[in-house]
Amino acid sequence: MIALPNAPRLLLHAVLRPVQGTRFQPTGFPDLGAASFSLPDGTAMLLVESHQSVANRLESVCWDDVNGDLASPLRGLPYVVVKDDSAKGEIITNSVLEAHRLNSPYILEGEDKSFFNLLKGRVAQFDDRAVNLRELAKVLAEFDIGSLLHGIFLAKSELAGGRLRLPRALSGFIEARDVGVAMSGGVKNDRVNPSGDTKSGFGNVPFHREEFTAGSIDAYFNLDLTQIRSYGLGDDMERLLFGLALWKVQAFLNLGLRLRTACDLEVEKLEVTRPAGFVVPGLSELDGLLPGLIQKASGAFAKPPVTIVKYMAKAATAAKKKAGGGES
Repeated sequence: MIALPNAPRLLLHAVLRPVQGTRFQPTGFPDLGAASFSLPDGTAMLLVESHQSVANRLESVCWDDVNGDLASPLRGLPYVVVKDDSAKGEIITNSVLEAHRLNSPYILEGEDKSFFNLLKGRVAQFDDRAVNLRELAKVLAEFDIGSLLHGIFLAKSELAGGRLRLPRALSGFIEARDVGVAMSGGVKNDRVNPSGDTKSGFGNVPFHREEFTAGSIDAYFNLDLTQIRSYGLGDDMERLLFGLALWKVQAFLNLGLRLRTACDLEVEKLEVTRPAGFVVPGLSELDGLLPGLIQKASGAFAKPPVTIVKYMAKAATAAKKKAGGGES
């Protein structure tokens, strides 16, 4: 049986390296480019993957794209699915894959207000008082357990005045040390008309490319055990959240490190920096543990655990009304 260590935090450090060669492509920002910085001693550093991106990747490894369902060990966890309002009810998205989880506009902004009103009723107790985070945690455990690990900010004023938020309990980032720039480039060739109008997509177009090398690439993960305990959800839910967080980290490190076309990494070593003596179970061991942990905590989940919301954009609804289709 898995149990939370008697410590405020679980801190993990993974040493990474490129799967092939020595170069890699970091995350980039439209107005900044690569996020490079220097330490006080002048060491050249580089942000390879941000906290925000790692949070999304820790969620995405939970989803099985082939089967359109949670990864097999995680089935039975609560989340929200968004379907269109066609007869087929095709899936549009879900709270596991949405960047803001339950605060997704596809969940809260559509014409189908059934879930929104259900959520509003659950949090109405906070309309005229301070938000009780334990009570909020119960609501999140019922509908979208990922929000208890990755945080949530339900910013809509109709939901307790937009004051419903939890910080991330599980966070991570990847950075590189002693970095150097590897400049290269190429040409998009037009073999028919090399001197064509490049603004229209014709002609030869030269471009430059910036990649990096590094003395080391390191991933760091921080699981706030104090925050998980503060939810007051009981031992079974605490063990589930702990096991789920470990599974996410191991799944990401084992299956999710192809961050970009030119940034495919692998783990050289995973170590626990705090608390001393704790050993992280392997992915296969966690695969075996999670179903039992989910079953024991399932009394806190919605029945059924998958909540369905139908989505039709307001513009599409207006067009349907204008065409004489009436309400959906």
